[in-house]
Amino acid sequence: MADINGKLRYVPTTCPYCGVGCGLNLVVNDGKLVGVEPYKRSPINEGKLCPKGATCWEFVQSPDRLTKPLIKKNGEFVEASWDEAYDLIASKFTEISDKYGPDALGFQVSCRTPNEECYIMQKLARVAFKTNNIDNCARICHGPSVAGLSLSFGSGAATNPFEDVKNADVIFMIGANSVEAHPLAARRVLQAKKAGKKVIVCDPRYTPTARLADEYVRYNPSTNIALINSIMYWIIQENLHDKEFIEKRTSGFDELKKTVENYAEVESITGVPTERVKEIARAYATADNAVIIYCLGITELSTGTDNVRSLGNLAMLTGNVGRPGVGVNPLRGQNNVQGACDMGAYPNVFSGYQKCEDDATRKRMEELWGVTGLASNYGVTLTEQITQCGDPIKAMYIFALNPVVSYPDSNHVMRSLEKLDFLVVQDLFMTETAKYADVILPGASFAEKDGTFTSGERRVNRIRKAVDTPGDAKEDWQIFVDLAHKLNLNGFDFNSPEDIWNDMRRVTPSMAGISYERMEKPESVHWPCPTLEHPGTPILHREKFSSADGLGHFFGIEHRPPAEVADAEYPFTLMTGRLIFHYHTRTQTGRAKILHQEVPEAYVQINNEDAARLSIQNGEKIRLKGRRGQAEALARVTDEVAPGVLMMTMHFGGVGSVNQLTNTALDPLSKMPELKHSAVAVEKITGVQ
Repeated sequence: MADINGKLRYVPTTCPYCGVGCGLNLVVNDGKLVGVEPYKRSPINEGKLCPKGATCWEFVQSPDRLTKPLIKKNGEFVEASWDEAYDLIASKFTEISDKYGPDALGFQVSCRTPNEECYIMQKLARVAFKTNNIDNCARICHGPSVAGLSLSFGSGAATNPFEDVKNADVIFMIGANSVEAHPLAARRVLQAKKAGKKVIVCDPRYTPTARLADEYVRYNPSTNIALINSIMYWIIQENLHDKEFIEKRTSGFDELKKTVENYAEVESITGVPTERVKEIARAYATADNAVIIYCLGITELSTGTDNVRSLGNLAMLTGNVGRPGVGVNPLRGQNNVQGACDMGAYPNVFSGYQKCEDDATRKRMEELWGVTGLASNYGVTLTEQITQCGDPIKAMYIFALNPVVSYPDSNHVMRSLEKLDFLVVQDLFMTETAKYADVILPGASFAEKDGTFTSGERRVNRIRKAVDTPGDAKEDWQIFVDLAHKLNLNGFDFNSPEDIWNDMRRVTPSMAGISYERMEKPESVHWPCPTLEHPGTPILHREKFSSADGLGHFFGIEHRPPAEVADAEYPFTLMTGRLIFHYHTRTQTGRAKILHQEVPEAYVQINNEDAARLSIQNGEKIRLKGRRGQAEALARVTDEVAPGVLMMTMHFGGVGSVNQLTNTALDPLSKMPELKHSAVAVEKITGVQ
């Protein structure tokens, strides 16, 4: 659309926030963004947007954008030319790699960046420095989904598309507050409810999503496995399991059956009465089609992978995999958290989850990339890289991430970054993390470049350039191409994001059939899609699972407590949560006036009984203390959390940063830190309101 002077344009693109992948139109007037308008052709959101999507253009033209490369000299940042910045990065990384080897480097990729940039960064790290020390921030949200679903089903991705909930008879949601975190996915659930479908929500907190439920079950934090095992026990006990599906399409059932025999009564663990567990078991198992939807309440725990595998067990036990209206679907919290993993920004796989350890795969990649000596080891994961800063990791490249605010134990993160010999940060703003850098490179927002995001339903959606970058800032893919040329690398002669995408397709069989041309259609394509003639795959595991033997795999999984539990010194259990008005560390949403006005500072939910006992008033500022640090936030007195349980917002830095309290204890399989469960004490701040 254009006005009579040709100045007004609508540019269809994809929202840069959560993983639902909503379509929208950026409105451009005279080269500047002026707003957002509905993109009604999108089958995902049908023109609807949440508060974040409706304001997603505002941060782009914020006056505090980074516009020139910066180099730290004598403790102060000074402006530099691009060549000066590139030369310094290339020389420092080469020097450190030559002296200490590939294990001395770390590369961290944001799930908010397009597929093309995730792909080229991991290719740069692997080709230039022969290191697999590359990871993305799925590690601290849905790393357990990738690990757990891969072990259960052979593929670490959602099984069914969002709109498919309309085909379910029962929607079982656990550890997911989609009304706030994924509003347009929640809209599909609400549509299904209005059509008479039953919605069951299990959550330690009475969330806005729980208010929509036909059945709400509150359970004790971090007791997911015990609850799910008990549900499965009663399904088997009442002979409601799908014997034919189990026999023909799965393995390991006997192990599962033996394990869950010990979980008939779990009220002492979960707080859920046995009769309530039976009711949920019957509702799920007797439905013709039942779908499981989950989020970070399942994954962000030291049991995260086992929690996901437990949900896989439940779905297979009842035959709810491989057709419309069923499946196991993680709600992805970032716009490209699925895609960053798909693109190989992971320490053990190339793009398309091709394993680095496999000799034939590695040889094939070397031939296609025109290199030798690609690494075969499992590289160092995201938070482990932070712990290894200084020894053995000497240099790190952080692309569009803000670890000082978003990683667990912020004080540990800050101490670690100070140990590096050299740090590069590539971002839009001077973030809390950028202040620790030796070189800062100014990149481009989603509105300033072409590319693709892959949503949580494996649908690859286009983003399109609407405006130019400010000042001397560059499109991020171009920065990586320029660096590759400084490093004298072959195979990086890309002139556009589409060139990079096509290079990825060339080496990735599961996505070879997804071209930019096919993505021009609003419905785009779901991977896997191996050829241009292939229609794409909205629903996985129809005839067989994606595992090597084609079977789904049951696992007998025991409940185990979180790494840190409440005690006399720290008597409260602290959970973290997302808000509908903010996104991650507020680098973007904090610059949208209306969103900032809605929630300008951190708050913590505390139960009425606890607040009365501690003489805490609603709206009063309180202090939380833990084993790793302390934080301050406004008290919200409510019965949405149980006595002894707190929920604090995850988005804020400074004194309101919940990650000054969170735990770095890791899930042994996925290396997920336990962000959702830590022990704290609460105290009044005398004289402060």
